[in-house]
Amino acid sequence: MKKKEKTNVMRLFDKHKIAYTSHFYEADEAVAGREVAAVLGQNPQQVFKTLVTVGKSGGHYVFVVPVTQELNLKKAAEAAGEKKIEMIKEKELLPLTGYVHGGCSPVGMKKLFPTVIDQSSLQQETIMVSGGKIGCQVEVSLRELAKVISYTTADLCGTD
Repeated sequence: MKKKEKTNVMRLFDKHKIAYTSHFYEADEAVAGREVAAVLGQNPQQVFKTLVTVGKSGGHYVFVVPVTQELNLKKAAEAAGEKKIEMIKEKELLPLTGYVHGGCSPVGMKKLFPTVIDQSSLQQETIMVSGGKIGCQVEVSLRELAKVISYTTADLCGTD
């Protein structure tokens, strides 16, 4: 990314005086989360991906999990109080959230959805999430993140 322009996520952080660090990389350097962590020289346990789901009730939920892990849909459903949760279709992501696949951030979505962050985040001083576009990550503490989004934490990964 040649020009390090501000994203909506960064503008929102600035507006609320949130302490954060932005990290940029060339979009063709990394696709998967582990690659993003490697390109940025970050601990992959600290880099999180944002996943958008739909529950049996029709409600949407956002889950934020380490790039080294997979979302356990059964645990996600339990955390959301749903009987069943499934990933939304990729074509639904942009109209629903305003973000594209690979650049979806839990911050600044079109609507506020119930958000759950994996409990492993509690062991990190800061976590990195998408800055709202491919090629941009923002590093922020959970305490600061709580000033702009409402979230809970739960065990979302691994086997039952």
